[in-house]
Amino acid sequence: MTKDEIKALVRTVPDFPAKGILFRDVTTLIRHGEGFAACIAHLARMAEAAGADLIAGMEARGFIFGAAVAAYMRKGFVPVRKPGKLPVRTVGIDYALEYGRDRLEIDPGAIGKGDRVVIVDDLIATGGTALAATELLRGAGAKVDHALFVIDLPDLHGAERLRGAGVTVEALMDFPGH
Repeated sequence: MTKDEIKALVRTVPDFPAKGILFRDVTTLIRHGEGFAACIAHLARMAEAAGADLIAGMEARGFIFGAAVAAYMRKGFVPVRKPGKLPVRTVGIDYALEYGRDRLEIDPGAIGKGDRVVIVDDLIATGGTALAATELLRGAGAKVDHALFVIDLPDLHGAERLRGAGVTVEALMDFPGH
């Protein structure tokens, strides 16, 4: 399937979670077997070109896409978790959200010094979570210079923020607005 055919599988839900927001819902893509497989194949080719040793994905939808890309490539997957979800000692990072703060954690044993880790997630909006994950993975010894997304919302400038941190950003599709 082409990227345009995959894009057509993403549902837009107006006024969710608040009035004026156009929510880009990937569940319609995920439940379409051929479309989901094509999406993963496109992302895997991009990750392969980036020289990925490992794939990392942020909770929750990054687990869906990232783990599928890792399996497709026969590479390991590093889950970037919300706090308190891993049963071992973790390293973490606190980061700012639009209204508050959040935290991400990883098992530091999941990363080898110098491992080239490619981040995969469903969507880049403001980039806060992806920037935090990049910093966290780099702090654990990984080389993180590529991040892949199914969807970019360019009007929210997250991809620009990641590029400012030395990360090449690619997305299968973009949607104007937010």
